[in-house]
Parts: sequence; C-alpha cells; structure tokens
Amino acid sequence: MIFPDIDPIIHIGPWALQWGPLALRWYALAYVAGILLGWQYAVRLVRNAGLWGGQRPTATSLQIDDLVLWITLGIILGGRIGYILFYMLVNDGQRASLAQDPLAVFKIWEGGMSFHGGFLGVCAAVALFARQQKIDILRLGDLVAPVAPIGLFFGRCANFINGELWGRVTDHPFGMVFCNDTIRAANRGVCPAGELPRHPSQLYEAALEGVLLFLILNFAVYRLKWLRRRGALVATFLICYGLFRALLENVRNPDHGMPAFPFGLTMGMMLSIPMLLVGAALLWRALRAPVPAAAADDHEPA
Repeated sequence: MIFPDIDPIIHIGPWALQWGPLALRWYALAYVAGILLGWQYAVRLVRNAGLWGGQRPTATSLQIDDLVLWITLGIILGGRIGYILFYMLVNDGQRASLAQDPLAVFKIWEGGMSFHGGFLGVCAAVALFARQQKIDILRLGDLVAPVAPIGLFFGRCANFINGELWGRVTDHPFGMVFCNDTIRAANRGVCPAGELPRHPSQLYEAALEGVLLFLILNFAVYRLKWLRRRGALVATFLICYGLFRALLENVRNPDHGMPAFPFGLTMGMMLSIPMLLVGAALLWRALRAPVPAAAADDHEPA
C-alpha cells in the first residue's frame, strides 16, 4: 500500500490554513479533539450516579472544567520536556543540534512530543490539582484514566497523517510505503522512511492504545463499577498501556541515534516496564481493599 498524500496542514479547498510560520495542523486539531471529548466524557461520568454506588463522585463538573486546563498544560509541558530528556539528550546528533540552537526546545510546532513525558506531566497536574482541591489523588486519577485513550487515539491518528513514527520494514501485504510528494517536499526531496513497505504502527497504536484500551476501561467503569475501587482504573490503564506499548515496540521502528539498551529493549519498552510494575502493584492493592459503603448524605454534585 502507498501512504496517502495527506498534507499535515489543514486545507479549505485549495487554501492552506497557514499564516507565515504559523499553520493549523491536523496534529494540533487532534489535541483539541482529544481534550474536548475527554472533558465531556469525564463530566458524563461524574453525573452518572449509578457508577458511584451511592458514594460521592470524586469531583464536581465545575472542578473538572478547571482540571482540563491543568491537564492541558501537563500534556504540553510534560510531552515536550519528556521528549527532550528521553529522546534528544540521549541522542548524540540531536544533543549536538540542541547545543547549537537551545531555543529549539520551544519549537513544538516542529514536532517532538513524548507520550511518557506527557503522562508524567498529567500525573503532576492531577497531583497538584488534587492537593489544591483536597481530593484523593488516586480517586481523581481513576476519573482521568478512562478519558485518556480518547486523546491517545486522536494523537496516533495524527502521527499517521504526519507520516511519522512509522514501523519496521515488512513484507506483509498490509505494509505501507511512507513516501509521497508531500513528504518529499518537506524533506528536500527525500523520504526519511525510505521506499520499502513498513508496518503502519501508528494505526496499530491507535487501535490498541486508543480503541481497545478505551473499551477495556469502559467495561471496568460500567460493568465492574471500578470507580468505587480506589486506584483500580489507574492500575488498569498502566498495565494495559504498558503492555500494548511494549508489544508494539517490536513492530515500531526505533528512533534513529538512540543508545543500545540491553536485551534488545527500546526506549519505549524501558519507559513502559515501570508502568506495568506500578500498575500491577496498584491493582493488587485495589482489589484487596473493601469497597467503601455509601454514605447517607452523599449526593451527586451539580
């Protein structure tokens, strides 16, 4: 299959939505869609009294409105800082380039965001917000966890549109050649992925980290009623994402210039293993703890 000739910049008819160096890109639109839809889903969860078993929902709708801003900042700052720490500073070529142009750290419009960095940024945002609002941090995390796959799905679709983070070379019939006129024009006539078919790993990630993970967490929320079990949904997210990402690293092309890790591990695997371990410990703890009884004066917040 040939990669479709999609311009990362959004067009209306023949006109690109671009003003000098500033442009409206599908990648930015993916962030907006993920945040807005996730926001609405979280509000829907706290308004559904049946999910809480008579317990007071973790947050009010108004608190979620405020939390969205904190999480947005956590995604952007964490994603960029994580990319610099996990991928640029350990890469000899990018480290040298960064030394020549330190202001490149602010050029997020040129790409370079790390999921694991964004995840840590969101964790920091949730922790700070929980402290400010005097909310249990794990229970707030349980409310955020089912929402996260929505943003992951749109983000991976945007990676595909950008023709980035492609997979390893494959001879399977669903392999895709990530090369077209748009990619050549953006890279001085060269296709960075070459002209051999590769796994469309971005779509695999959208399916597993986005769709399947959302369905698993949705099942845990609506069927298992795990919003009542402190930390269970956070644990499920950590385990599933860590497992999916570690498996998909076997078909995703490693970043160029990264150091050699032991046992053939990649940076994505190295960062996902702690998620698996922490998730397993949290789930064991959550399932052992008794479900709190409903309080007579608890009610659904406005």
